[in-house]
Amino acid sequence: MTTEQFINQNEAARLNALRDLKILDTSPSESFDRLTRMASRLLGAPVSAISLTDHDRQWFKSRVGVDLQEIPREQAPCSYAIQGSGVFVVPDLLEDERFRTSPLAKAGIRFYAGAPLVTRAGFGLGAMTVIDDKPRQIGADERRTLQDLAGMVMAQIEIQNMIGRVDATTGYPNQHQLFEDLEQQATQHPRRNAAAVLVEIMTASAIAHATRVLGTSHADTVAKRAMQAIQRGVGNSARLYHVGQMRCVVLGDVETPRATTIARQVMLTLAEPIPCGGVPVNFDLVVGCYDFVTGEAAAEDVLRRLLNAGDDAREADGRIASYDPVHDQRMARSFALVNDFSAALAADDQLQLVYQPRIELATGRVLGVEALLRWCHPTLGNVPPGEFVPLVEQTALVRPMTEWVFAAAIRQTLAWTRSGLDLCVSVNVSARNLDESDFAERLLRAVREAHLDTRHLELEFTESATARDQASLTSQLEVLHEAGIAIAIDDFGTGYSNASYIQHLPVSVLKVDRSFVTDLATSERSAKLVRSMVAMARDLGYRVVAEGIETQEVYDLLVAFGCDEGQGYFMAKPMPASDIKVRLGKANQLKVA
Repeated sequence: MTTEQFINQNEAARLNALRDLKILDTSPSESFDRLTRMASRLLGAPVSAISLTDHDRQWFKSRVGVDLQEIPREQAPCSYAIQGSGVFVVPDLLEDERFRTSPLAKAGIRFYAGAPLVTRAGFGLGAMTVIDDKPRQIGADERRTLQDLAGMVMAQIEIQNMIGRVDATTGYPNQHQLFEDLEQQATQHPRRNAAAVLVEIMTASAIAHATRVLGTSHADTVAKRAMQAIQRGVGNSARLYHVGQMRCVVLGDVETPRATTIARQVMLTLAEPIPCGGVPVNFDLVVGCYDFVTGEAAAEDVLRRLLNAGDDAREADGRIASYDPVHDQRMARSFALVNDFSAALAADDQLQLVYQPRIELATGRVLGVEALLRWCHPTLGNVPPGEFVPLVEQTALVRPMTEWVFAAAIRQTLAWTRSGLDLCVSVNVSARNLDESDFAERLLRAVREAHLDTRHLELEFTESATARDQASLTSQLEVLHEAGIAIAIDDFGTGYSNASYIQHLPVSVLKVDRSFVTDLATSERSAKLVRSMVAMARDLGYRVVAEGIETQEVYDLLVAFGCDEGQGYFMAKPMPASDIKVRLGKANQLKVA
């Protein structure tokens, strides 16, 4: 790196530090004005200012004796003041070749003295300055006074900047301060080994239970007492940050050997109950560890990797886990998929529906198809629905995803109907959709606007969805059922419902989960379970569909059990809509591919 490149890089870092403080172009403040007035009195100067050196200007946060808010940075003495550590003095601007043609000199200013405002990371932000229209000198005591005032200005800036960086409940630095300290650590000790741990003090369920029993303030007290104990346990050389209601991060210094060393100390410290409000509290800790090299990862990535390690620790028997890059890659891919799904919804060439025929087992006729969503990502290629659908279902994108699927399915169903193909199209619905108060209304509006006969649509939701708000679920499904849309429960046998509860829902179809069907021919237990489920469902008036049929033997057994319909690779794989018309012969019989 050349000297010029180094200077430019350092200037960029300095400007970033200045802007991070969010003090430029802010309103006047009495706390700063008090210091400028003090500077004028103590140093006998008619003009004083707190000047901040921006890219191309000197901006005055506070000033006394002058009306200017800013001046050009070019030839400004403050640009020189920020480069040193001591007071920068110009006895007479007209006698100094650097400043005799400057805007200040032309305005009649003769004397300048400025003490630099320097951050803890060593960046010069500006200067505490005094100015006079007469040439003069200042002594050692006056220099020290000006430096002391500059120190008070920086203290005031830091105090203001601390607002929003300290957790009000525990008094410990928060996530914003963690990020800043990680960046400072990388600047002061580049390429050094460092260690951090994330501590989850209590699980969300334990917090909720404690809050119900002991009140909302109890959780705050527990967090504060636990963090105080952790700080005593790890020592003052480690820094502690409150990054969540019951989460904290311990950042070791650059001499800390391993994150697991900190983790074991934390576990030992909180091994015994701690009294909180007179109640002894046991801590069900999980600790995520991360050993890293300073500057190698962004501050936000350090915390994200700690959170990933914490997730792994929650699933580990030892309750301590170290950051796993492979797991992190999976999480990064998941984030990328969720982040890119909005664009997929808007694109014309990423999402598509494929259709798997549903066969009447006794006759071989195709009675309908199940619409299945597929995604061809522009860079990742084909993404399995089992990967992206559960991710999307955890976000607000589940609503537009379901709307996209219904719109596409309705268009295709209309096209088939107009061509003389009589099929019922089954569409999957997320349990989250059933929480939407206007879900049934929106779906029926889309069907009416398309002039589609509702008998051509079936709605599938998983058995686990029945564990949600019963009143809301029932009312939504009854509206759809009364409009003529069939309701099916998918993955039957794997969820939380029971026959008596299902009878209260307007359901007409039960789909036996593939996990029971796959080994039907080789497992006597599976055979008994499926035979019983089919018999029970038919006795209660439901039509039964078996999923995952892959062999002739399984097909024949299901026919013998009295199962009504089936899906599976043995009969047909999911296929594009264009293939459905080609594969269906007379009487909706599948042709051999």
